[in-house]
Amino acid sequence: MSTCDAEGLSFDLLAFRFHFTARESIYFPPGKSGNVVRGAFGTIFRQLVCISKCHDAHTCEQRATCPYARIFEPVALAADGPSGLHDWPRPFVFRAAHLDGQTIEAGRGFHFDVHLFDLKNPAIVYFVLAFAQLATEGIGPRRGRAALQRVEQLDAQGKPASCVYNGSTFLMTELLPPIRLNLGGVDEAASKVKVRFTTPTELKHGQLLATRPEFAVLFGRIRDRLSTLRALYGAGALEIDFKTLGERAALVKLTSLRLEFSEAERRSAKTGERHPLGGFVGEAEYEGDLGEFVPYLRAARWVGVGRQTVWGKGVLEFKVAQ
Repeated sequence: MSTCDAEGLSFDLLAFRFHFTARESIYFPPGKSGNVVRGAFGTIFRQLVCISKCHDAHTCEQRATCPYARIFEPVALAADGPSGLHDWPRPFVFRAAHLDGQTIEAGRGFHFDVHLFDLKNPAIVYFVLAFAQLATEGIGPRRGRAALQRVEQLDAQGKPASCVYNGSTFLMTELLPPIRLNLGGVDEAASKVKVRFTTPTELKHGQLLATRPEFAVLFGRIRDRLSTLRALYGAGALEIDFKTLGERAALVKLTSLRLEFSEAERRSAKTGERHPLGGFVGEAEYEGDLGEFVPYLRAARWVGVGRQTVWGKGVLEFKVAQ
Protein backbone atom coordinates (compact mmCIF):
# COMPACT_ATOMS: atom_id res chain seq x y z
CA MET A 1 0.00 0.00 0.00
CA SER A 2 1.37 3.41 -0.91
CA THR A 3 1.80 6.23 1.60
CA CYS A 4 -1.12 8.04 0.01
CA ASP A 5 -3.34 4.96 0.32
CA ALA A 6 -2.28 4.47 3.95
CA GLU A 7 -3.26 8.04 4.80
CA GLY A 8 -6.58 7.53 3.04
CA LEU A 9 -7.32 4.58 5.34
CA SER A 10 -6.50 6.18 8.67
CA PHE A 11 -8.23 8.40 11.20
CA ASP A 12 -6.42 10.92 13.40
CA LEU A 13 -7.51 12.42 16.70
CA LEU A 14 -6.21 14.06 19.86
CA ALA A 15 -7.13 12.76 23.31
CA PHE A 16 -6.80 14.44 26.70
CA ARG A 17 -7.55 13.67 30.35
CA PHE A 18 -8.82 16.43 32.63
CA HIS A 19 -8.11 15.98 36.35
CA PHE A 20 -10.11 17.90 38.96
CA THR A 21 -10.44 18.22 42.71
CA ALA A 22 -13.95 18.82 44.01
CA ARG A 23 -14.28 21.92 46.19
CA GLU A 24 -17.89 21.10 46.99
CA SER A 25 -19.96 17.96 46.65
CA ILE A 26 -20.59 17.20 42.97
CA TYR A 27 -23.29 14.80 41.83
CA PHE A 28 -23.39 13.04 38.46
CA PRO A 29 -26.89 11.59 37.82
CA PRO A 30 -27.06 8.00 36.54
CA GLY A 31 -26.66 7.84 32.78
CA LYS A 32 -26.10 11.57 32.42
CA SER A 33 -22.47 12.27 33.28
CA GLY A 34 -21.50 12.89 29.66
CA ASN A 35 -24.38 15.31 29.21
CA VAL A 36 -23.58 17.08 32.49
CA VAL A 37 -19.98 17.64 31.39
CA ARG A 38 -21.07 18.69 27.90
CA GLY A 39 -23.60 21.16 29.28
CA ALA A 40 -21.12 22.72 31.69
CA PHE A 41 -18.57 23.09 28.91
CA GLY A 42 -21.04 24.67 26.50
CA THR A 43 -22.32 27.19 29.02
CA ILE A 44 -18.88 28.32 30.16
CA PHE A 45 -17.39 28.24 26.66
CA ARG A 46 -20.12 30.55 25.37
CA GLN A 47 -19.56 32.98 28.26
CA LEU A 48 -15.86 33.09 27.47
CA VAL A 49 -15.90 33.74 23.74
CA CYS A 50 -19.30 34.94 22.48
CA ILE A 51 -20.13 38.60 21.97
CA SER A 52 -22.82 39.99 24.27
CA LYS A 53 -25.35 40.69 21.52
CA CYS A 54 -25.29 37.12 20.20
CA HIS A 55 -28.45 35.22 21.14
CA ASP A 56 -28.25 32.37 18.61
CA ALA A 57 -24.98 30.95 17.28
CA HIS A 58 -26.77 29.69 14.15
CA THR A 59 -27.71 33.20 13.05
CA CYS A 60 -24.89 35.22 14.61
CA GLU A 61 -23.15 37.46 12.09
CA GLN A 62 -19.80 36.48 13.63
CA ARG A 63 -20.31 32.72 13.40
CA ALA A 64 -17.83 32.25 10.56
CA THR A 65 -14.99 33.21 12.92
CA CYS A 66 -16.52 32.30 16.28
CA PRO A 67 -14.80 29.38 18.04
CA TYR A 68 -17.99 28.54 19.97
CA ALA A 69 -20.01 28.22 16.78
CA ARG A 70 -17.27 26.19 15.08
CA ILE A 71 -16.81 23.76 17.96
CA PHE A 72 -20.09 23.58 19.86
CA GLU A 73 -22.79 24.40 17.29
CA PRO A 74 -21.23 23.62 13.88
CA VAL A 75 -23.37 23.96 10.78
CA ALA A 76 -22.49 23.97 7.08
CA LEU A 77 -21.44 27.27 5.59
CA ALA A 78 -22.17 27.62 1.87
CA ALA A 79 -20.96 24.46 0.12
CA ASP A 80 -18.73 23.23 2.93
CA GLY A 81 -18.79 19.61 3.98
CA PRO A 82 -20.65 16.54 2.74
CA SER A 83 -23.65 17.15 0.51
CA GLY A 84 -26.95 17.52 2.34
CA LEU A 85 -25.38 17.69 5.82
CA HIS A 86 -26.61 20.87 7.47
CA ASP A 87 -25.90 20.23 11.15
CA TRP A 88 -22.40 18.89 11.44
CA PRO A 89 -21.40 16.39 14.14
CA ARG A 90 -19.46 18.18 16.85
CA PRO A 91 -15.70 17.66 16.62
CA PHE A 92 -15.38 16.19 20.11
CA VAL A 93 -16.76 13.63 22.55
CA PHE A 94 -16.46 13.28 26.30
CA ARG A 95 -15.71 10.05 28.12
CA ALA A 96 -17.28 10.37 31.57
CA ALA A 97 -19.54 7.31 31.97
CA HIS A 98 -17.44 6.05 34.90
CA LEU A 99 -18.87 9.00 36.88
CA ASP A 100 -22.50 7.95 36.38
CA GLY A 101 -24.42 7.93 39.66
CA GLN A 102 -21.42 9.07 41.70
CA THR A 103 -21.20 11.80 44.29
CA ILE A 104 -17.74 13.31 44.48
CA GLU A 105 -17.25 14.75 47.95
CA ALA A 106 -15.22 17.90 48.58
CA GLY A 107 -11.51 17.19 48.48
CA ARG A 108 -11.78 14.13 46.26
CA GLY A 109 -10.36 13.93 42.76
CA PHE A 110 -12.13 12.91 39.57
CA HIS A 111 -11.40 12.96 35.87
CA PHE A 112 -12.90 12.59 32.44
CA ASP A 113 -11.46 12.40 28.93
CA VAL A 114 -11.97 14.57 25.86
CA HIS A 115 -11.37 13.32 22.32
CA LEU A 116 -10.91 16.01 19.66
CA PHE A 117 -11.34 15.40 15.93
CA ASP A 118 -10.72 18.87 14.50
CA LEU A 119 -7.05 18.70 13.58
CA LYS A 120 -7.14 21.82 11.41
CA ASN A 121 -7.70 24.02 14.46
CA PRO A 122 -7.16 21.98 17.65
CA ALA A 123 -9.33 23.54 20.35
CA ILE A 124 -7.71 22.18 23.50
CA VAL A 125 -6.99 25.69 24.79
CA TYR A 126 -10.71 26.53 24.81
CA PHE A 127 -11.52 23.34 26.69
CA VAL A 128 -8.87 24.08 29.31
CA LEU A 129 -10.01 27.68 29.76
CA ALA A 130 -13.67 26.68 29.97
CA PHE A 131 -13.18 23.93 32.53
CA ALA A 132 -10.84 26.08 34.60
CA GLN A 133 -13.93 28.22 35.25
CA LEU A 134 -15.65 25.35 37.07
CA ALA A 135 -14.38 26.78 40.35
CA THR A 136 -16.84 29.65 40.02
CA GLU A 137 -19.55 28.23 37.75
CA GLY A 138 -20.10 24.76 39.27
CA ILE A 139 -21.08 21.51 37.58
CA GLY A 140 -24.00 19.10 37.83
CA PRO A 141 -27.51 19.62 39.20
CA ARG A 142 -26.09 20.74 42.57
CA ARG A 143 -23.69 23.18 40.90
CA GLY A 144 -20.78 21.91 42.94
CA ARG A 145 -17.52 23.69 42.35
CA ALA A 146 -14.24 22.09 41.36
CA ALA A 147 -10.67 23.07 40.56
CA LEU A 148 -8.89 21.93 37.40
CA GLN A 149 -5.59 20.43 38.57
CA ARG A 150 -3.96 19.26 35.35
CA VAL A 151 -4.59 18.19 31.77
CA GLU A 152 -2.69 15.32 30.15
CA GLN A 153 -2.42 14.35 26.50
CA LEU A 154 -3.08 10.63 25.98
CA ASP A 155 -1.37 8.13 23.70
CA ALA A 156 -2.93 5.45 21.50
CA GLN A 157 -3.30 3.13 24.53
CA GLY A 158 -5.21 5.78 26.44
CA LYS A 159 -2.27 6.38 28.79
CA PRO A 160 -0.92 9.82 29.79
CA ALA A 161 1.93 10.83 27.48
CA SER A 162 2.58 14.44 28.51
CA CYS A 163 1.22 17.20 30.73
CA VAL A 164 -0.39 20.05 28.80
CA TYR A 165 -1.58 22.18 31.73
CA ASN A 166 -0.55 22.09 35.40
CA GLY A 167 -3.45 23.97 36.94
CA SER A 168 -2.10 27.43 36.27
CA THR A 169 0.16 27.34 33.20
CA PHE A 170 0.17 25.79 29.73
CA LEU A 171 3.35 23.73 29.61
CA MET A 172 3.69 22.94 25.91
CA THR A 173 4.05 25.19 22.91
CA GLU A 174 3.20 22.25 20.63
CA LEU A 175 1.08 19.18 21.19
CA LEU A 176 2.35 15.68 20.60
CA PRO A 177 1.43 14.18 17.20
CA PRO A 178 -2.18 12.96 16.89
CA ILE A 179 -3.17 9.39 17.55
CA ARG A 180 -3.35 7.69 14.15
CA LEU A 181 -5.79 4.81 13.82
CA ASN A 182 -5.03 2.56 10.86
CA LEU A 183 -8.27 1.41 9.26
CA GLY A 184 -6.63 -0.65 6.55
CA GLY A 185 -5.21 -3.46 8.65
CA VAL A 186 -6.61 -6.98 8.87
CA ASP A 187 -6.79 -9.18 11.96
CA GLU A 188 -6.48 -12.64 10.38
CA ALA A 189 -7.58 -14.40 13.57
CA ALA A 190 -10.83 -12.49 13.93
CA SER A 191 -13.68 -14.84 13.14
CA LYS A 192 -15.67 -14.01 16.26
CA VAL A 193 -15.94 -10.76 18.22
CA LYS A 194 -17.88 -9.71 21.28
CA VAL A 195 -19.06 -6.09 21.40
CA ARG A 196 -20.21 -4.50 24.63
CA PHE A 197 -22.34 -1.36 24.39
CA THR A 198 -21.38 0.40 27.62
CA THR A 199 -23.62 3.47 27.32
CA PRO A 200 -27.09 3.75 25.72
CA THR A 201 -26.79 3.33 21.96
CA GLU A 202 -29.19 4.09 19.12
CA LEU A 203 -28.38 3.02 15.56
CA LYS A 204 -30.36 4.34 12.63
CA HIS A 205 -31.10 2.05 9.69
CA GLY A 206 -32.62 4.03 6.89
CA GLN A 207 -34.98 6.48 8.56
CA LEU A 208 -35.77 4.20 11.52
CA LEU A 209 -34.00 3.15 14.69
CA ALA A 210 -32.67 -0.39 14.52
CA THR A 211 -34.11 -2.73 17.15
CA ARG A 212 -31.16 -5.13 16.79
CA PRO A 213 -27.51 -4.19 16.22
CA GLU A 214 -27.00 -6.35 13.12
CA PHE A 215 -23.36 -6.13 12.12
CA ALA A 216 -24.02 -4.46 8.78
CA VAL A 217 -25.91 -1.68 10.59
CA LEU A 218 -23.28 -1.29 13.31
CA PHE A 219 -20.40 -1.24 10.86
CA GLY A 220 -22.24 1.12 8.52
CA ARG A 221 -22.78 3.71 11.24
CA ILE A 222 -19.14 3.44 12.40
CA ARG A 223 -17.86 3.76 8.82
CA ASP A 224 -20.10 6.73 8.07
CA ARG A 225 -19.21 8.56 11.27
CA LEU A 226 -15.48 8.13 10.72
CA SER A 227 -15.71 9.28 7.12
CA THR A 228 -17.88 12.29 7.97
CA LEU A 229 -15.66 13.46 10.82
CA ARG A 230 -12.59 12.99 8.64
CA ALA A 231 -14.19 14.90 5.75
CA LEU A 232 -15.24 17.83 7.94
CA TYR A 233 -12.30 18.13 10.31
CA GLY A 234 -9.42 15.99 9.05
CA ALA A 235 -7.77 14.89 5.83
CA GLY A 236 -10.93 14.23 3.81
CA ALA A 237 -13.48 11.45 3.39
CA LEU A 238 -12.30 7.86 3.71
CA GLU A 239 -10.96 6.47 0.45
CA ILE A 240 -12.89 3.21 0.56
CA ASP A 241 -15.48 1.34 -1.45
CA PHE A 242 -18.50 1.93 0.78
CA LYS A 243 -20.82 -0.39 -1.12
CA THR A 244 -18.47 -3.38 -1.26
CA LEU A 245 -17.48 -3.08 2.39
CA GLY A 246 -21.14 -2.89 3.34
CA GLU A 247 -21.91 -6.03 1.35
CA ARG A 248 -19.14 -7.95 3.12
CA ALA A 249 -20.30 -6.65 6.50
CA ALA A 250 -23.78 -8.02 5.74
CA LEU A 251 -22.29 -11.54 5.64
CA VAL A 252 -21.26 -11.33 9.29
CA LYS A 253 -23.83 -13.01 11.54
CA LEU A 254 -25.22 -11.78 14.85
CA THR A 255 -25.04 -15.00 16.90
CA SER A 256 -25.77 -13.88 20.44
CA LEU A 257 -27.54 -10.87 21.89
CA ARG A 258 -28.04 -9.75 25.48
CA LEU A 259 -29.43 -6.24 25.58
CA GLU A 260 -31.32 -4.04 27.98
CA PHE A 261 -33.11 -0.86 27.00
CA SER A 262 -32.66 2.19 29.19
CA GLU A 263 -34.75 5.32 29.29
CA ALA A 264 -33.49 8.75 30.26
CA GLU A 265 -33.86 12.29 29.04
CA ARG A 266 -32.11 15.62 29.17
CA ARG A 267 -33.61 19.07 29.43
CA SER A 268 -32.01 21.80 27.35
CA ALA A 269 -31.06 24.75 29.52
CA LYS A 270 -31.21 26.92 26.40
CA THR A 271 -34.64 25.97 25.00
CA GLY A 272 -36.29 24.09 27.85
CA GLU A 273 -37.02 21.19 25.51
CA ARG A 274 -36.58 17.60 26.65
CA HIS A 275 -34.56 15.14 24.58
CA PRO A 276 -34.36 11.35 25.04
CA LEU A 277 -31.05 9.87 26.16
CA GLY A 278 -32.12 6.24 26.11
CA GLY A 279 -30.99 3.31 24.01
CA PHE A 280 -29.72 -0.22 24.40
CA VAL A 281 -26.80 -1.44 26.49
CA GLY A 282 -25.39 -4.94 26.72
CA GLU A 283 -23.47 -7.41 24.59
CA ALA A 284 -23.61 -8.76 21.06
CA GLU A 285 -21.49 -11.50 19.52
CA TYR A 286 -20.71 -11.70 15.82
CA GLU A 287 -19.21 -14.44 13.69
CA GLY A 288 -17.80 -14.35 10.18
CA ASP A 289 -14.88 -12.91 8.26
CA LEU A 290 -14.30 -10.00 10.64
CA GLY A 291 -10.61 -9.29 10.09
CA GLU A 292 -10.98 -6.15 8.01
CA PHE A 293 -13.63 -4.73 10.37
CA VAL A 294 -11.63 -4.95 13.60
CA PRO A 295 -9.82 -1.62 12.93
CA TYR A 296 -13.20 0.12 12.59
CA LEU A 297 -14.39 -1.33 15.89
CA ARG A 298 -11.15 -0.16 17.49
CA ALA A 299 -11.71 3.35 16.10
CA ALA A 300 -15.30 3.36 17.37
CA ARG A 301 -13.96 3.15 20.91
CA TRP A 302 -12.55 6.65 20.35
CA VAL A 303 -15.35 8.33 18.37
CA GLY A 304 -18.52 6.54 19.49
CA VAL A 305 -21.30 5.31 17.23
CA GLY A 306 -24.93 6.15 16.57
CA ARG A 307 -27.04 9.06 17.68
CA GLN A 308 -26.12 11.73 20.25
CA THR A 309 -22.54 10.64 20.84
CA VAL A 310 -21.69 14.13 22.13
CA TRP A 311 -24.08 13.47 25.05
CA GLY A 312 -22.13 10.36 26.04
CA LYS A 313 -24.13 7.80 24.08
CA GLY A 314 -22.74 5.13 21.77
CA VAL A 315 -19.65 4.10 23.73
CA LEU A 316 -18.56 0.55 22.96
CA GLU A 317 -15.81 -1.92 23.80
CA PHE A 318 -14.95 -5.11 21.98
CA LYS A 319 -12.65 -8.09 22.06
CA VAL A 320 -11.78 -10.80 19.59
CA ALA A 321 -13.22 -14.01 21.05
CA GLN A 322 -11.26 -17.25 21.14
